[in-house]
Amino acid sequence: ELMDKMRKQAEHFGTKFLFQDATAVDFSSKPFKVKVGNQVFDAKSVIIATGASTKWLGLESETRLRGRGVSSCATCDAPFFRDKKAVVIGGGDTAVEEALTLTKFAKEVTLIHRRNELRATKILQDRAFNSKKISFLWDSIVEEILGEKKVEGVRIRNVRTGEKSEIMTDAVFVAIGHKPNTDIFRG
Repeated sequence: ELMDKMRKQAEHFGTKFLFQDATAVDFSSKPFKVKVGNQVFDAKSVIIATGASTKWLGLESETRLRGRGVSSCATCDAPFFRDKKAVVIGGGDTAVEEALTLTKFAKEVTLIHRRNELRATKILQDRAFNSKKISFLWDSIVEEILGEKKVEGVRIRNVRTGEKSEIMTDAVFVAIGHKPNTDIFRG
């Protein structure tokens, strides 16, 4: 509702909205130039708000099962896994926040981290370690997400011992970071 009101206010003052991606920019001299498709727009100033994209593991099974139990947003998708098992991959603030969000819905959450300690802030670590629903799998990486039509589990490998094992789960939340959407500005 707030966003809708802000948009209407901007339109009232003459702002025009294009729902297209900028394909090139030239900030070397004024007026600045922003290319959108075949059009070039001149501007005295440009506000850059490109957001960021999820860093994924790069597994074929992850891509195939995205939206079928693989997610990068517990806030968005945790309610779909009420009373189910979930795995979170990562060890920073985002991963721990995802795990904590999942505890409100999932019956159990396993946080898988490639190191033997979290990188998250102490307050988040304390919350996670005190949660009865969160367990930790250290020194491990996910090599494959199991399932044909939906997530059924993960195949993991311990990075210290090389030992492989499988964990049955209904959901995999990837929380290994984000990449700023700034490629358009690299020259």
